[in-house]
Amino acid sequence: MGQNQSKNQTKLLSSAEFNTHVTEGYQAMANLNQGSIYDPVRDEYCRWEYQIKPVYGWGNSQQSQQSSAGLFSSLPIFEPGWQITMAHGLATGWIEWRGERYQFANAPAYSEKNWGSSFPQKWFWLNCNSFNGESDLALTAGGGIRQVLWWREEVALIGIHNQGKFYEFAPWNSQISWQIKPWGEWQLQGKLPQYQVVLKGETNLSGIYVRTPTANGLVFNCRDTTLGKLSLSLYDCQGKIIVEADSNQAGLEVGGTPWEKTWVGSN
Repeated sequence: MGQNQSKNQTKLLSSAEFNTHVTEGYQAMANLNQGSIYDPVRDEYCRWEYQIKPVYGWGNSQQSQQSSAGLFSSLPIFEPGWQITMAHGLATGWIEWRGERYQFANAPAYSEKNWGSSFPQKWFWLNCNSFNGESDLALTAGGGIRQVLWWREEVALIGIHNQGKFYEFAPWNSQISWQIKPWGEWQLQGKLPQYQVVLKGETNLSGIYVRTPTANGLVFNCRDTTLGKLSLSLYDCQGKIIVEADSNQAGLEVGGTPWEKTWVGSN
């Protein structure tokens, strides 16, 4: 939330109040994201302000928001916690970077929340809500080695929103397998009694390194791109295609302890 420097109190501000009183900070709600971050190395600011129209949270459109990690995610037994708060939305506003303002209208938007003292030992992530020829399709998938009380486990999750319906492939209801290269190629398969999904992501780009939390503080141990290629194929139990789509604007990521060969796993 934005911090009013004159009173040193954290509270929701109007857009005008934020711009007047907040030098550095942010406020993020379901329908608004606004902020200002200072880069002391370049002596530059990154500023942004955009309104959001949520389309999909996490779950069927006619139902309340589901928990990404199941019923027990509210308990302090998983490290870290992960909640997808908005699988798809439409954002209108601007981002200002290095003195240039970029305006946009009804751009695909996504938000999630992570909490805990650190990220998983290693992980992967795929996301896309901008598919070619499909305006009502959103995908989020991820997997990793997470801490559960005193043991560790490998898990993965695939969630698809399409035409108001939610297709969830999770550790508690499906079989999921993956083959993730150290960089450049992501493959996942999910199987339910009623549905099957196949995901393939790839990139020739070098990606960008991002800082993430660890026991030793923030470190550059995450690599991602938001210009990845992604194909999605969802079938029913008889092999009939429900939706088949591709994109050149997918988020693809690997992180944590580096691995030198393809990571093959299942749950």
